[in-house]
Amino acid sequence: MIQRIQSIYLFLATLVLFALYLFPLVHNVNLNGVISSINVQGVYQEMAEGKVYSIEFIAIKILTAVVAILPTLIIFFYKKRKQQIALCYSAILVIIGYSFWMAQTVKGVSEGALEINTSNMGIGLFLSSVSIILVIFALKSIQRDEKLVRSADRLR
Repeated sequence: MIQRIQSIYLFLATLVLFALYLFPLVHNVNLNGVISSINVQGVYQEMAEGKVYSIEFIAIKILTAVVAILPTLIIFFYKKRKQQIALCYSAILVIIGYSFWMAQTVKGVSEGALEINTSNMGIGLFLSSVSIILVIFALKSIQRDEKLVRSADRLR
């Protein structure tokens, strides 16, 4: 039963979370007089010779991979729908905590001097929210399947 719609939602949530490696969280900001971009891998500053990698976020880089794999692991619990539902709720809480930690890291890099507005927000700031929505869609589909199985069991 891996071909269910919730599997597609969970796989898309994984892809969206892995896209955090590609898209910046904040771009074109002035950090210490240098135009910089911040993503989950670190801070990249734009110099005359191109983009220079200045600060590395090792913990966030590793945690992004772990959080991104979580929705894919939930797919393989398709025979245990109640456990799959509990894991979806857990994944939502983990992604919310991860998003908060990521936002605090971005704020910590700038030491409070960075003002984030709509002109310098990157796509990466919204990707974790999109993944939460996709996990919620998967959760609703799993609950629908569970309800269908219970109604079929009543008919037997």
